[in-house]
Amino acid sequence: MTGTPTRVIVGLSGSLSSLAALYRAVHEAARHGATLVPVVAWTPSDGTDRDGLRPLSEQEHAARRRLDTAFDQPFGGYPADLVVRPLVVRGHAGAALVRAVTGPADLIVVGTGTHGRLDRLLHGSVLRYCRTYATCPVIAVSPSELLQQLTLTARSGAPLPLATGSRFARTAGAR
Repeated sequence: MTGTPTRVIVGLSGSLSSLAALYRAVHEAARHGATLVPVVAWTPSDGTDRDGLRPLSEQEHAARRRLDTAFDQPFGGYPADLVVRPLVVRGHAGAALVRAVTGPADLIVVGTGTHGRLDRLLHGSVLRYCRTYATCPVIAVSPSELLQQLTLTARSGAPLPLATGSRFARTAGAR
């Protein structure tokens, strides 16, 4: 990655890989003084794409809850020392992340996940989509990076990382 990102965009799906991506994105945003833009994409469960004039759907409410939960569980809420601009977007994840980019100074962080063949066939690879269409750098984070940090923390007897000022947040992704 060249330069300092002004915005760090992270995709959140509720999976372990997206949690690992969130940890990395929080670290990158804190390290560079960048705005954190967590994105949750949702599509209607019946596969239709209605006109958007109706009240908020249950799927959108569930996406908003997924976004809040992604921060509540590991951090106890949104990090107070970061500017966070969450987005809940109707659409597919890869396209939503790429649309959130405002320029080459942004950074996208996505989890690599272990989705099955059927899921990739139906929805495509979010990472591949972002790397193909994004006009900014894209970082892929595997869930093993998060698990490795949590294992090291547990082995040392230190409390689990729950805030951006924790030892984990300062070292996550620093490679």
